[in-house]
Amino acid sequence: MPSVPRDFIPMLLVPALMLAMLPLVGSMPTWVTLTVAGLAMGMMIFIMSSGLTLVFGLMDVLNFGHGAFVSVGAFAATLVLVPMQGWVEADSLGMNLAALGLAIVMAMAVTAILGWAFERVIIMPVYGQHLKQILITMGGMIVVEQLIHVIWGGDHHPMPLPTALRGALVAGDAAIEKYRLLAVAVGVLVFIVLTLVLNRTKLGLLIRAGVENGEMVEALGYRIRRLFVAVFAAGSALAGLGGVMWGLYKETLTASMGGEVMVMVFITIIIGGLGSVSGCFIGALLMALTANYAGFLAPKLALVSHIVLMIAILLWRPAGLSRK
Repeated sequence: MPSVPRDFIPMLLVPALMLAMLPLVGSMPTWVTLTVAGLAMGMMIFIMSSGLTLVFGLMDVLNFGHGAFVSVGAFAATLVLVPMQGWVEADSLGMNLAALGLAIVMAMAVTAILGWAFERVIIMPVYGQHLKQILITMGGMIVVEQLIHVIWGGDHHPMPLPTALRGALVAGDAAIEKYRLLAVAVGVLVFIVLTLVLNRTKLGLLIRAGVENGEMVEALGYRIRRLFVAVFAAGSALAGLGGVMWGLYKETLTASMGGEVMVMVFITIIIGGLGSVSGCFIGALLMALTANYAGFLAPKLALVSHIVLMIAILLWRPAGLSRK
């Protein structure tokens, strides 16, 4: 088989899995509900993972403190959602989305600034030293989690869904939760924007050129270090966005919520291929769909479905779904 068509194989895995599960589930309405739920969860995992795979792929930084940005993003959103509670509780989709949009902007701004400071203070001294990166970023995450307790206090904070996003839409006999549809839309939008920026803009060209030959880019007059700091801040902002989406999905916030999802995040970027945004996207969807279908068909296997999927993918493609 020619080598080029293989690039399309990972893209076909998600629809192939969905179609393969239809006869096993046996009920079209149940299959639709499971599939949409899996796609929504996959999109949320992708948003949280995309920032980390971006940072690793472009900067070769193993940031085990990435979960801290997820938590901070979720809590930062409450700085907008609580004062705008009237808009959140209004039975108006427009007002609900406006409040949510402002909360997302706040979360991404706060986590971008935190990411910039994190890179300057914690990451910069350990570039090129992966073991030290792991240790120091894990320490950084613990410090940030404790700061969340200091600033927001308590162990659990409610984060209810806006009124218009509660409940489900009924299509025939299938029930599809409204918020899951929003999560799918946001995830697709993030993927499209990242792909276009990295592949179709001068900024993306400079980033990719800086990864391949930073000295040459510097010689052309571009400050590659500043560019990479901006990439780290952008990756942190994406984690903040993911934190808002995940917090609304759980409807409860804890300081450790970011750390709790890091296993899923790392499995996703390993499956997708370290540094590959498209591989991360496909890997997140595969992982979430597999977990949902396994939870329905064989509940006892659902807890290990992520590991089984990762082993299967790596046996097939040791470098992950991306062709690196």
